[in-house]
Parts: sequence; C-alpha cells; structure tokens
Amino acid sequence: MRRSALLTALALTSLLPLTAQAAQDASIELRLVVPPWPGVTVKSEIFAQLAEPLGYRVEALEISSTVGYQTLQSGESDAFLAGWLPSQQKSYDAAMEQGNIVDLGNNVTGARMGFAVPGYVHDAGVTHAKQLADPDIRERFGAEIYSIESGSTVSDHLHGAVEADTYGLSGWTLRESSTPGMLAEVDAARRDERWILFYGWTPHWMAPVHDMEILDDPAGVFGEDNGRSDVRTIVARDYQESHPNMARLLDQFELTADEQSAFIQAYSLEEGELASVAREWLQAHPDRVASFIDGVNTHDGEPGLAAVRASLK
Repeated sequence: MRRSALLTALALTSLLPLTAQAAQDASIELRLVVPPWPGVTVKSEIFAQLAEPLGYRVEALEISSTVGYQTLQSGESDAFLAGWLPSQQKSYDAAMEQGNIVDLGNNVTGARMGFAVPGYVHDAGVTHAKQLADPDIRERFGAEIYSIESGSTVSDHLHGAVEADTYGLSGWTLRESSTPGMLAEVDAARRDERWILFYGWTPHWMAPVHDMEILDDPAGVFGEDNGRSDVRTIVARDYQESHPNMARLLDQFELTADEQSAFIQAYSLEEGELASVAREWLQAHPDRVASFIDGVNTHDGEPGLAAVRASLK
C-alpha cells in the first residue's frame, strides 16, 4: 500500500508541470471565428498582429458564422469579429438568449447593404429604389437584379420584395450566382457603361472599384435605416470575464467601412499575401494602432503600445 501511494504521488507530481503549461496556454490563447470572407479574414489577421506582440497566441478557426455562434456558446471559440446584423439576427438572438456571449459593439462604421448601381448610373439620376417602378428605368435595367447565392438571407429578402411588388419589382428576374459571378457581370456592364442593378455591400472592394452607390431604401428591403448594418464584436462571456486585457483590445478595435474595403481590395482583388496586407495596413495607420492599444498591456503587464510598435519596424 505504501509503494502504491508513493507511485500515485509521484505520478501526480509529474503532471503538475503539464497542468501549469495548460493553464499558461489557456491564458494566452485567443480562438477567433473566421468565416471564409475576405473582410473578416484580413481583419482577423490584423487583430492577430496586434495581439501576438503582446504575448498572446491567436488561432483562426475557419468555420461558418452559424457554426461560430455555436462554438462561442460551447467554449470551443473565444471571439468573432464579423457579427453582421441584421443579416445574422436569428443566430445572434438565439445565442444571446442563452447568456453565453457578450456583444462588445460595432467594429465597422459605415457598413451598409442594398440595391446597388455603378457610379455612372447614380450620376444619371437613379438614387432611390422607388425609381425602379418607372417603366423607362425598368427597361434600362432589363428588369433584372443580380445577387449572390440562392438560399442566402439576402436572396430571401429580394425574393420577398419581388413577390410583394415592393418598388414595382413584380415581374423582375433575380439572377443569383456566386459573389465572383455576380461581380463579373457588374464588371462587364461597367466596361460598356451598361445599366445594372445588383446586391451591393460595403465594406467590400466592389465599393471603390465600381464606384458603387447604394440606393435609398425606405421600405427597408435590406433592413432598417436604408440597409445600414452593424458588424459586431462577439465574445464568449467566460473569455471576456477571464481575459480583461484582451477584452479591452477587442472592444477598442474599430475600423471604417472605407478602411476595410481598401484592405479587402489589396487581399482579395489584388491577391496580396494575407500577412503582408495586414502588416502594411498597420504600418500605414500608426494613429489607429495607438487607439486600439490605448490602455492595453502585454500579457506580462508591460505597456502594450511599445511592444506592438517594435513588431512593426
């Protein structure tokens, strides 16, 4: 019995370093939900390049937003930088009801989605969705709306508008394809300065490249306030409570739609290397970096800004 007790004690003692290491790993780890969207991909990499010089390790979990909300509740992920509302409202509301997530607020100002046209169509006087009921304007557009994948929340909104004859859309044809497929149609139309109506959103590279304008939408086909959206920072409640330093960084990390559109263009359209695009953005925006890191320390308790600045030299 004495030998057995001694062996047990020795075994438990040998596990102590492993237990301490596991606790240390948990204290520096941040698991980000990163759906396969260019905007959140680059944004998450920018955040990682802020966090890592502070002594944290960031893991990107490449999963859908729907699965992401589930993992935030189950403890399998820690944060999500792309809680688009109202488009993710159902998943968001279900997760909030369980009380396991915390909404730190909007991290992109100026986000919006809706009926979109190239700049030359807007300059010709088409600025309002109500104008789509005009027979001449309908004809110029060929009574067609280009959109993303069938079954998406956006396409559901558009089908509902056609069925309800909102803005006189009854009889219009909805052309659904992938995002690259839709934007290829927009690019072809733009080269010929042909009129085209499509589903547009910002932040995205389509905004600067196509001089995109979103039409006024008082009926709220794409949501209230003319389709304006929030892009929320969602954090697992346990993580927020146990990591106040990182929670502060997550809370202060905020971009404009134009800023995000620019780095989406550099990464997605111009095919820049992810880490380089993120690093170049941080190097070009020192004042924004300082605002993100204000009051944030390294994991060891030292001032954070000096560590981040040193990593960007």
